[in-house]
Amino acid sequence: MDILSFLLLITWSQWGGGPRHTGSLPIRGDRFSLKLHESIVDPHVDIKRGEAGGSLLVHYQTPLSDGNEVFMEAIGGAYTTFQTWSTQTWGIRKFVWNEGQLQQQWTTVSDWTPPPFAAGAPRFEPVFHAALNEDFVYMPARGGTVQEVDRTTGAIMRRLGQFGTLDGNTYVVSPITIDDAGNIYYNTLGLQTEDPWRTAPTGAHLVKITPAGVASRVSYSTLVTDLPQTCASQFSGTPQPYPPSPDAVAPLVVCGVPRPGINVTPAVGPDGTVYTVSRAHFNSRWANLIAVNPDLTVKWSTSLRNRFNDGCNVLLPPNGTPGGCRAGATTGVDPTDNQPGSGAVNDNSTSSPVVAPDGTIYYGSFTGYNYSQGHMMRFSAAGAFLSSYWFGWDVTPAIWEHDGTFSLVTKENRYEFNQPRIPGLEAGYFITQLTPELTVEWRFQSTNFTEERPVGYEWCVNAPAVDRLGVVYVNSEDGHLYAINQGGTLRERIFLKQVLGAAYTPLSIGADGRIYTQNAGVLFAVGDTIKPRRRPARQ
Repeated sequence: MDILSFLLLITWSQWGGGPRHTGSLPIRGDRFSLKLHESIVDPHVDIKRGEAGGSLLVHYQTPLSDGNEVFMEAIGGAYTTFQTWSTQTWGIRKFVWNEGQLQQQWTTVSDWTPPPFAAGAPRFEPVFHAALNEDFVYMPARGGTVQEVDRTTGAIMRRLGQFGTLDGNTYVVSPITIDDAGNIYYNTLGLQTEDPWRTAPTGAHLVKITPAGVASRVSYSTLVTDLPQTCASQFSGTPQPYPPSPDAVAPLVVCGVPRPGINVTPAVGPDGTVYTVSRAHFNSRWANLIAVNPDLTVKWSTSLRNRFNDGCNVLLPPNGTPGGCRAGATTGVDPTDNQPGSGAVNDNSTSSPVVAPDGTIYYGSFTGYNYSQGHMMRFSAAGAFLSSYWFGWDVTPAIWEHDGTFSLVTKENRYEFNQPRIPGLEAGYFITQLTPELTVEWRFQSTNFTEERPVGYEWCVNAPAVDRLGVVYVNSEDGHLYAINQGGTLRERIFLKQVLGAAYTPLSIGADGRIYTQNAGVLFAVGDTIKPRRRPARQ
């Protein structure tokens, strides 16, 4: 393959870079010489932060890039409160590099809205997330559909994925994935008008659209058939610490039907197998990782339930001591339900499956008992649960391939507001690299200590990026973009805009090595002024 043909394949076209969500490109990332561009993505940031006590409870799109072209979410409309967040508008803005300047070319607005805010809804504003192919941008749209946008002009060409009458109560609830063959995949959720999150959904589907525009779908109730009518919930209304007694049984609640987690992006393996994640509508602790054949028949479905034995007396202080479980509790159980820990699918997360080079699948689940840090879960290509690591909250890990193997790059936020902790697991904020089996290779700790942040600033990245040398690119709440070398040493950092309780933010690497990221609702491009790997503009 010649150099030009190779460069033509290097795009960051969707969540996690490509259909396997590995968050990597086989090129070298730029040095942080300059902030080359900044432009507003979300004009409502100040209002959103004000009503959330300074935090920015929003999920934003990954900046998408292909050669000299960059595509980013553009938010508009009006905003008054998160309770009416659908008064905003969402769309795609195209930029083109021209003589060192990233110039806006067009903006196209979608008719998409997020699911409504109501009792039981996620508090983080859901993500609007498009994907690219050679000729078009595909963006979420109204009624569970996708709008096909011409990359050159910004014109909306077609509405795809419509089944019958357009239903305003059906929502695209995931970023869009495009596989190697050009097929489009995404998740939809139909909700009732009254009390939508506490009544049964009207539908929950994985949708496929072929390159010819033919749409098909499968219900999550077809993909997951082992969900019981009633599910173990968690203890409440009794004095803590939990469990209330060594043999206490958690109360049962109605599970609800299986549906996709909000913001879960389907991943697609090299053989066309689609991987997605479900949860019970009324109980996030009853969840499954699902493998789906290209014809939308189920390949396998594996429960995330009762997979961990690291609760009482393990990740928590000794039973009967401050912060520990009740005296006499069984070692290893989750004290909130007195069972082995379960991977939950939390609708405030963007965690999505990652398909590794050896066919294993990784998913970052939520668990509350270990200080709300979650667990990274590893499964075989046949759906067997293999191992876990004790952080997984709201992160899609990146994969660095090297020396005939690979490493997993993730964050590890040991939140300081959860105390006390056992020795060795004190509060702190780390970027962590793991082996395929999920053992630690190295950690890089946030050491930007201040009086307000005595243990450092949180890593606000939810999908890291890694280049061919293994340099890791991540965002921090201290306002900086970081580049971390292999071995866990700092290469460099650059201040973007401001320190804030930042939105968990994905970032990407362009084909020319520039780094694209977001801070406080502003898109940034960072890199060198000299571009030896520049890809020619599209004709």
